[in-house]
Amino acid sequence: MSFNKVILVGNVGKDPDIRRFENNIKAAFSLATSETYTPRGGEKVTQTEWHNIVAWRRLAELAENYIRKGSQILVEGKLRYRSYDDRDGNKRYIVEVEADVIQLLGRRPDSQNQQGQGYQNNSQGYQNGGQRGYTPSSSESSTPTEESSGEDLSTPDAADDLPF
Repeated sequence: MSFNKVILVGNVGKDPDIRRFENNIKAAFSLATSETYTPRGGEKVTQTEWHNIVAWRRLAELAENYIRKGSQILVEGKLRYRSYDDRDGNKRYIVEVEADVIQLLGRRPDSQNQQGQGYQNNSQGYQNGGQRGYTPSSSESSTPTEESSGEDLSTPDAADDLPF
């Protein structure tokens, strides 16, 4: 038995980078998580880790429409390792969290927040895969809803290239 699951709560470091393909959409963004501890010296230290997040299909649409720099979100997903050759021909390796669930937390950080109404979503998340998707609500200030979908959105089409 094996298990590959990551759960992160943090703040988005930059607006999502959206890439559209013929039959797919991908959102990529960074997420900062921080922890504070006190070493023997007694002075508090805050350590911040940056995580590369990738979302596909409906979660990418969610990211495009609702996630902005500074947004506080919860991400559940799995670690993915990949490599590529840079411009100089050097092989580079990258670790990404492929999101299965994204949950919006807290207030919307953008300035289009009308009349001080916050975007609050502490009870619902959005999922790729399984039998759930999402549909944005008609109002920017209300909570988006979930609806059933028969599509399997859990992995990108490139997953067919895996060696196992």
